[in-house]
Amino acid sequence: MSSQPTRPAFTVADIRKTFLDFFAARGHTVVESSPLVPGNDPTLMFTNSGMVQFKDVFLGTDKRPYVRAASVQACLRAGGKHNDLENVGYTARHHTFFEMLGNWSFGDYFKRESLTWAWELLTEVYKLPPERLWATVYIEDDEAYDIWTKEIGLPPERVVRIGDNKGARYASDNFWMMADTGPCGPCSEIFYDHGPEVPGGPPGSPDEDGDRYIEIWNNVFMQFDMQPDGSVKPLPAPCVDTGMGLERLAAILQHVHSNYEIDLFDALIRAAARETGTTDLANPSLRVIADHLRATAFLVSDGVIPSNEGRGYVQRRIVRRGIRHGYKLGCKRPFFHKLVPELVALMGAAYPRLQAEAQRIGEVLKAEEERFFETLENGMEILDATLKDGAKVLPGDVAFKLHDTYGFPLDLTQDVCRERGVSVDVAGFDAAMDRQKAAGRAAGKFRMDRALEYGGAGHPFTGYERLEEPARVVALYREGTPVQALEEGQPGVVVLDTTPFYAESGGQVGDCGVIAAEGVAFGVEDTQKIKADVYGHHGMQTQGTLRVGDAVLAKVDVPRRQATMRNHSVTHLMHKALREVLGTHVQQKGSLVDADKTRFDFTHNQPLSADQIHEIERRVNAEILANEATQARVMEIEAAKATGAVMLFGEKYGESVRVLDIGTSRELCGGTHVQRTGDIGLFKIVSEGGVAAGVRRVEAVTGANALAYLQSLEATVQSAAGALKAPGAELQSRIGQVLEQVRALEKEVAALKGKLASSQGDELAGQAVEVKGIKVLAATLAGADARTLRETLDKLKDKLKSAAIVLAAVDGGKVQLAAGVTADAMGRVKAGELVNFVAQQVGGKGGGKPDMAMAGGTDAGKLPQALQSVRGWVEERA
Repeated sequence: MSSQPTRPAFTVADIRKTFLDFFAARGHTVVESSPLVPGNDPTLMFTNSGMVQFKDVFLGTDKRPYVRAASVQACLRAGGKHNDLENVGYTARHHTFFEMLGNWSFGDYFKRESLTWAWELLTEVYKLPPERLWATVYIEDDEAYDIWTKEIGLPPERVVRIGDNKGARYASDNFWMMADTGPCGPCSEIFYDHGPEVPGGPPGSPDEDGDRYIEIWNNVFMQFDMQPDGSVKPLPAPCVDTGMGLERLAAILQHVHSNYEIDLFDALIRAAARETGTTDLANPSLRVIADHLRATAFLVSDGVIPSNEGRGYVQRRIVRRGIRHGYKLGCKRPFFHKLVPELVALMGAAYPRLQAEAQRIGEVLKAEEERFFETLENGMEILDATLKDGAKVLPGDVAFKLHDTYGFPLDLTQDVCRERGVSVDVAGFDAAMDRQKAAGRAAGKFRMDRALEYGGAGHPFTGYERLEEPARVVALYREGTPVQALEEGQPGVVVLDTTPFYAESGGQVGDCGVIAAEGVAFGVEDTQKIKADVYGHHGMQTQGTLRVGDAVLAKVDVPRRQATMRNHSVTHLMHKALREVLGTHVQQKGSLVDADKTRFDFTHNQPLSADQIHEIERRVNAEILANEATQARVMEIEAAKATGAVMLFGEKYGESVRVLDIGTSRELCGGTHVQRTGDIGLFKIVSEGGVAAGVRRVEAVTGANALAYLQSLEATVQSAAGALKAPGAELQSRIGQVLEQVRALEKEVAALKGKLASSQGDELAGQAVEVKGIKVLAATLAGADARTLRETLDKLKDKLKSAAIVLAAVDGGKVQLAAGVTADAMGRVKAGELVNFVAQQVGGKGGGKPDMAMAGGTDAGKLPQALQSVRGWVEERA
């Protein structure tokens, strides 16, 4: 890396813009990068490829207003199958966060256009030398082979046919499958030859894993439907899915071999060197910091906050790994968050949300740094002490202690050990980590559920205007298979040619009701989308036989729908009030609206105060009292943006959207709503709490449910007033009096326990035995609590002068332990180690300072034996 950066012919920003402009000129709709948290796939932890946001389109459950698309997608791979974490910074092309250039055809163009445009962009626009490019095709894909050799003119010796090289039919590097069944097809990869001075052979050769030939673009041709028996059927509308790594392409266009030498990384590495005081710009730790900065900043911008589970746990692992590499460079103070402005300057124009959230990103990363730096030094000292005598394996209990006490994720411990040639006893790592590791393993899982096989046209939804509609049955399903009839008592799914039933979407649950004809009834328990405009009515045949072609009357459960509408409408008003009271950083992170309540998750870093909750309730109920009419309009998305309508981050919107005005709230929403705000009746927040780091949840009720809630509270107040023999209006003062009495009694009890402990302490001192010059005492203190144990321990240490003491108390089968060591004995015995030794025998754990430590346990039956073992333990160590 040069000492002074120079501007390359194609910067990363140039490459992004050029790619999108190229495909926009060829009829592609430019689609914004979707969030790193997939909005349409709960089985996938992070967006790990450009096609994730189009998954539902390929499966036929979503319909877009365009048939050609192009995007630059932010991606993350940091767990499970796609876990590149340990290689980041030490290889030329491994990243956690990366950008994927992609273009798609949904039943429009196919192989010829895809390949010829790829060739044109690479050779005529990006000016790559044609003689440096190679291609691969699936061995049976003569069409792609002929396009490359006969139409594009790539020499046949540089077009490699790849067969089934993974042990089964269609199991090939050049045959792509969504899953074991479903859309699949051959693919054609484009490689760049770095030249003979770089080791490695061409694709398909024994030396293909070298660095000479680098894959830069993959064109996937979805033309088959994989059947359960392993055979394939042609898809009615073949599609194209392509992906090209931006960082890899930038390295080639900027004439560098490593992705970390491109202009974007060059700037981030220099910034990291500046903040850590490092002069060696080639140090791998600077690469780790630069990579992890991108990943963590984008995760925060998409609402992922460091925590101890799920996505937040992966985020915490990446943040702390980046901090640890700064520590490794000698930086012993928070620095990571200071790099955010540099990142925003480089990528904010391409990703506006990153720019908008810059301040919050810095605050979140700074808080995590400060939290980790408090324990990092202690954790590193433990590692150093454990490994100082040349140990080649770090014990599993030490690895768990680092995680449990010092916040070191297991892979961070492994990372440090790997650098020192030491392995970690993962088998000995405590079972408490299993849940977190399972979440990590699930990170790369990409399960594709097959939709019900429905090939008919879409059907109109009339539920905005009517709750009852004549219709005709056009399809029936039982256990996922099409049938011609449903008999009484059989569960199934009904598809109608028109329906008033709302299908679950946007957090609102699907409608219930009945589909009926003379002597026939199907109870609808839920409504779900089969495709974008085809609704499946799930339920049970409760009377007679329902057949395809039957004329029926579809009737929505009106009271349930009305209650759901009240809760959905008030969610919009509450969202607006939350932003007004708490700040514009509030961002919806999920919602559930049904007939009973509205549940709303949003970003906010601290609990809501009682005053804030009251103000939110006041604002919402003021909107309800205003009784303004609700208005819904369908308009082009750009026009909707111009009106200032709130668009929920992470939602997928088409070219036409539904803009909903409720009171002073304006949002995009396809749900069902009240006609006037007054129809909501009454709004009351019933709970508020945290669901993840930086994410709060509010639950609220409306209408009759709100009235029932208030009546229940009133009954509780009256019951409490009766129990305390006070009028309701005087309940608060009466409770205060009772609490004062309780506190006075607690003081009396504590004083009595202190006297009891003192007297027992005098008796216990005589039970101490001398072991190698240290008086050892291990005993049970009847009726003691933690405070009494500590006080008695201090008195015994004063009495015995040179001692190691363990005191225990039992309450309902649970064990409380306290250990103390006098100052002169701490060189040989540590209180924390002693109490942990005893605690492990009674089903617990604990620790503390060398002179004083506490612990707990759950197996009181083993306490006598555990206390008896203290003498031997001290004797062994003293």
